[in-house]
Amino acid sequence: MKSVFYGWKMLAAVGWLRALAGGFHTYALAILFLPVSRDLNLSRTAASLIFSLSRAEGALEGPFAGYFIDRFGARILMIVGSVIIGAGYLLLSQVYDFATFLLIYIGVISIGFGAGFTHAPGALANHWFFRHRALSLAIVSATMSLGGALFAPLFAAIVNQSGWRVAAIVSGAVFLAAGLPVIRFIYNTPESKGLSPLGAPKTPARGSAPATGAITDAPDSDFSVRQAMRTRSFWLLVAGGFFRMVGYSAVNVHFIPILNWRGVSEQTAAYYLGMMAAFSVPTNIVLGLAGDRWFRPRVLSLSMVLGTVGLLFLLFGGDRTQFLFIPILAVVDSLFAVLWATLGDFYGRRHFASIRGFVAMFTTSGSMLGPVFAGIVYDRSGDYTLAIQVAAVAFALSALSFWLLRRPGRGVR
Repeated sequence: MKSVFYGWKMLAAVGWLRALAGGFHTYALAILFLPVSRDLNLSRTAASLIFSLSRAEGALEGPFAGYFIDRFGARILMIVGSVIIGAGYLLLSQVYDFATFLLIYIGVISIGFGAGFTHAPGALANHWFFRHRALSLAIVSATMSLGGALFAPLFAAIVNQSGWRVAAIVSGAVFLAAGLPVIRFIYNTPESKGLSPLGAPKTPARGSAPATGAITDAPDSDFSVRQAMRTRSFWLLVAGGFFRMVGYSAVNVHFIPILNWRGVSEQTAAYYLGMMAAFSVPTNIVLGLAGDRWFRPRVLSLSMVLGTVGLLFLLFGGDRTQFLFIPILAVVDSLFAVLWATLGDFYGRRHFASIRGFVAMFTTSGSMLGPVFAGIVYDRSGDYTLAIQVAAVAFALSALSFWLLRRPGRGVR
């Protein structure tokens, strides 16, 4: 009986780590927004600044994390990231002023999350899978949403019953006790296990795979960072990702406040957040399968058109139709896999993490601007209408950028 390709087993380990991150960090951000605002006496703008600056830190970290992954492998970053984010949440529980909260959340927690749970997993999937690349990345992405669906309601219940500080202690303990032991199953490349990427084109045998785990693709099959940045496709990817993050981060970070503004209680809104995460699990898989079957930029573009429609439902729909935006927003949330699979197809494996880091540096700046803008709009008007309108325009611009995207030619080198 043919054994299961080890890459699928490793994806299960990566998926568990991402699920923890989804439930106890990514989706927890929206749950913490109002309790932290009240406890530290913050305006919506100031609270948005915490989460926006954490995204800005992630943007600056991207190129360095990418270089480190390409040079030393993803596994070490996942170990370091788990320790840092776990310790960071334990420290956060003891914070009682805005400046210290900002320092720990941005200078400790965000660094650990970005390095170990954002950049590293995508690089691993890209290294291990040639065939089913979009699907493998979709599985990695879906497990973050699955964690949000499973663990975010638990996190919300802890916040509601015991306060956000107790919830922060639980988060720190989870990352250290349930995350670290799983990393021993992770290998940086298939070559380090004596394997080849799943579905990789056959090459003439030149002995066994190197023990170092170095990537063995032909040198002319990959772009360097400089070569990638000289292509029009790189900047269209950046533009599409940037506008997507401007709109998505504004709505995502303010998800519970927006629903609260529309008359939904905080606890009910937290369950709606879990519902969106649950919708994101199948949409990740469906979009991954679509990305493996059809031209990926078209999948990206049409999904962003759907996202624009979802925000229009939120703005103009009645009490029931406004919640149609929740499953539609889950589609926008699920596009990371198709985006990074497109990057891997266009630019190869050898320098994937470094190129991805630079793309993330530019696109993540959008996730810094969106929440702050939404916070300023609400503080000045007591209303989220303008913020949602701007998010819808950003989604439309993202759709246009992805629609114009084409595979780069080799002549740019």
